[in-house]
Amino acid sequence: MNPKYEALFTPFKIGSVEIPNRIVQCSMGGTTLFGWLEPSHFDEEGAHFLLQRAKDGVGLVLPGMQVIRDTMGRKWLDQNRQMYRVLKPYMDEYHKTGSKLFIQLAGGFGRSMAVTPWMAALGRNKLLNKLASPIVDVQYSCASASETPNRWADNLMSRPFTVEEIQEMVWHFGATAKKLREAGVDGVEIHAVHEGYNLDQFAIANMNFRTDQYGGSLENRLRFATEIVQEIHKQAGDDFPVSLRYSVRSCTKGWRKGAMPYEEFEEFGRDMAESEKAVKILQDAGYAFLNCDNGTYDAWYWAHPPQYMPDNCNLADVEHIRQFIDIPVACAGRMDPVKAAEEIAAGRLDAVAIARQNLVDENWVTKIKTGREDEIRPCIRCHNGCFNFSKYEGTENLQSLGDSLHLGRCALNPPTMQHKRYKIVPTKTPKKVAIIGGGVGGMECALVLTRRGHKPVIFEKEDQLGGLFLTASAMSFKENDKDLLRWYRNEIDKAGVEIRYNTEVNDLNVILRNFDEVIVCTGSVPRTLPSIPGFDKTYTFRQLLREKAVKGDKILFLGGGQSSCEAAYDLILKGKHPIIVEYGNDLVAAQATCLANTSFLRDAMEYHKVPVYLHSTVTEIGDGYAIVKTPEGEIKVECDAVINGVGFIPAPLGEKGPHVHRVGDCVAIGNLRTVIWRAWDVCMRI
Repeated sequence: MNPKYEALFTPFKIGSVEIPNRIVQCSMGGTTLFGWLEPSHFDEEGAHFLLQRAKDGVGLVLPGMQVIRDTMGRKWLDQNRQMYRVLKPYMDEYHKTGSKLFIQLAGGFGRSMAVTPWMAALGRNKLLNKLASPIVDVQYSCASASETPNRWADNLMSRPFTVEEIQEMVWHFGATAKKLREAGVDGVEIHAVHEGYNLDQFAIANMNFRTDQYGGSLENRLRFATEIVQEIHKQAGDDFPVSLRYSVRSCTKGWRKGAMPYEEFEEFGRDMAESEKAVKILQDAGYAFLNCDNGTYDAWYWAHPPQYMPDNCNLADVEHIRQFIDIPVACAGRMDPVKAAEEIAAGRLDAVAIARQNLVDENWVTKIKTGREDEIRPCIRCHNGCFNFSKYEGTENLQSLGDSLHLGRCALNPPTMQHKRYKIVPTKTPKKVAIIGGGVGGMECALVLTRRGHKPVIFEKEDQLGGLFLTASAMSFKENDKDLLRWYRNEIDKAGVEIRYNTEVNDLNVILRNFDEVIVCTGSVPRTLPSIPGFDKTYTFRQLLREKAVKGDKILFLGGGQSSCEAAYDLILKGKHPIIVEYGNDLVAAQATCLANTSFLRDAMEYHKVPVYLHSTVTEIGDGYAIVKTPEGEIKVECDAVINGVGFIPAPLGEKGPHVHRVGDCVAIGNLRTVIWRAWDVCMRI
């Protein structure tokens, strides 16, 4: 092992429990032991995933957040006796790894509940909600400290919890913790004064307008959280450690409005001065560990940082707050393990909390220990598989039902949380397979086929692998994408895959004479709008980002999707002045792109005062200008270049047949998740 990682592999204590190393796996939605958004039960898929993380060497594993009362069915978590009977032998097996496991318990979502359209309809109608409440009580699930607007749905207000409901919930936290301890669980984490969830809504003055003992002073606003830890110690024992998931600062400017990482702003939520006092109150109440980051659902990109956020974005705040308490502290949020090891060695941090890297590479800790860091598949912070709650103006959460019920999966690693569906089964009849196109889809096909025992050959028309991802990764902040390309090329090289560069295939029949199967991975091409006069003057993303062929300062994007907004942000960072024209009512108005990613881009465009024309179209493109049709009429917008951002269309080669398969954007336009999962779907059948 490289000495720079050594500090990560030293033990530390949370209360009376010794953790074997400084690596903490943060909770992630869906990765639970007891099901997700459904009646509680012992979840075998989640249990398999968590056990594998322990076997990889994670010191402390935190399963996904478990609401103390089922979202569906409204049963309290401590009431399912069978679940705890099954948990006991699982924990016995788990502890053979040496890792420790804390269950994360939550007091609900409050206004952060990511309601779908049907849920929002129930929540707005008391009668319908009452009729549905034996199955799902949306108004209870969205209940909060006070009447506050839902993060996801317009005109849906959270009702205040009654004092009786709060105290009932507090008791059940204690009862659940007691049963978990009896089943062999090492501790619990309370979720918490963090990310704008329910207990955080109680803690934040601008979300808590109560006049009873749970509102007003900071001590009162933290009373819910402090009573929970006290009740847990009362029922489960003073020596049963309780961690707290904690946001140091809210980084929130108002309802649904976050702050850029470099922005000076007036804090709407918890500021540092209040946080310095809060952590002492929480420690004195009995919490033994703080698992920290920043943000709320209104500033979601702090708690779930996309690539646009800087590495270690919460570290300075977490290290500052550590000075005010005596209990250990972990930091989460795009943490670099090398930087974390440096800070732990220097005594400024106690542990590093890492979440989604555990989804994308199930052996990343082992690879560090054995000096194989170059083999670690990087997380690209896309959230496409793990947490793609999506929203744009005028909508609720647009996530599909299948994704809502199965969070915690990974766009880049299909077996994660679905290991029975996606698995490598060695073939009994090895075949020679031609792969047409060396983008991500083609490379993933080659790796899966090789692992199964087939002989793939990649035909790539350019002189390097990567395809469209070469353009996508060319932006200045896309280091994770660049790392992913390096990882693919390394894996392809180690697998010994034959690659025929500078070879464009035009006739599949010629290929089929020498191969048993063909997989077409030819991707897509930019959509064109020749009906717009001057459209031939537009540039492609490739010309802008990869070839650097676009000159000038004012660059107009025709289309306000994710690609346009990311490229516009890249130009902002380079000191240029983008302009966006979008036909729809919001930027990145699409399903399956996480709100953490899209809200950053929208907030960034607003902060940097990028001219954004919504409900608008370009009707003419000339030399140095574009005519934009807005709801108020046509205007002439001066610009140095126009980028074609109206999307892509599939570009398949040949016809499908019994031995001809298609993968990626040549089937339908999607993202890396659709490309990679489709690659597995096809390659598992060959």
